[in-house]
Parts: sequence; structure tokens; C-alpha cells
Amino acid sequence: MTDMIVVSDYNPRWAERFEDLRQRLTPHVADLAVSIEHVGSTAVPGCAAKPIIDLDILVSEEAVIPELISRLAAQGYRHEGDPGIRGQEAFQAPPAAPEHHLYRVAAGSKPHLDHVLLRDYLRQRPDEVRRYSALKVDLAQRFPADSEGRAAYSAAKSALVEELAAKSYAARAAGAS
Repeated sequence: MTDMIVVSDYNPRWAERFEDLRQRLTPHVADLAVSIEHVGSTAVPGCAAKPIIDLDILVSEEAVIPELISRLAAQGYRHEGDPGIRGQEAFQAPPAAPEHHLYRVAAGSKPHLDHVLLRDYLRQRPDEVRRYSALKVDLAQRFPADSEGRAAYSAAKSALVEELAAKSYAARAAGAS
């Protein structure tokens, strides 16, 4: 039987793993980055997630990207380019590093806001976290961990992610009023 997608209950150690990764990256990118953010479901207490830390390196200007790519390559990261989201670039982690996804986004860009607004929205709404977690657990049991299964898993949860993202933008707009 094919391995299934792994979605785990929230693990408080995910925050520690993020901090360890952030500390490893900071000496190499601090002068190029605005910040390094913990994003994705592992950044939301109580949220079930694939146990893979997502990090965004925020930059303030496009001009630093070639230097950022070079410095990350020197640390064993492989630049994968645009993952289909304009304004975001993906990097494959070095084989010996803890499993994580690393992205470069422009501070204040749509990919950046999509990540942090959704994260912050969910951090304030345990009911939405429970709903999102239940869906992810259900979907993980239905799809294999191959590339087709992972794509189907992502597609199957996209409607809820889009709904939650829209609510996060609305909450931000209401807070700014």
C-alpha cells in the first residue's frame, strides 16, 4: 500500500523547530531580510498540520534577491524559483537540515499577506482551527503521499483555505476601520 499523507496533531515543539531554523538562517541573511516569519499550519497553536515547518524570508526590495539566492545556495539550499505564486520563490532545504519549506517573499506583498493574515486570523479563532484541522485529517486519510495525492489533497482543501483567507482579509479591513 502507498504511504498516506501525514497530518499530525499540533505539536508545541514546532515553534522551537522554527526558532532553530530561524537562528540558523539569520547570520546569513540578516542584512538582506526584513524578517523571517513562521507561517503555515505549524505556526498556529492547536492546528493539525503536516509536520513540516514553513518559513518566509521577507525582503524589502527585489534587488537583494540574487544575493539572497547565492547566500542560501552556500548553505545548501537549492533555488526552485516561482512555485506558481507570483512574488514568491521556493528553496529546497539541504538534505541534512530538519524538514522545512523555505520561501522568499516581498514584505507587504500578496503572498506575504496571505501567509501572515491567515496565520494570525487562525491564531485568534479556535473554532476555525478545529474546522480546518478536521478537514486536513480527513483528507490525509483519503489521499496517498505521492505527487498526485498531494496535489489532490491541496486541491480538496483549497476552498476552505480561500474562505479562511478571505475572512482574514476582511478581519484586517474591519480592524483598520
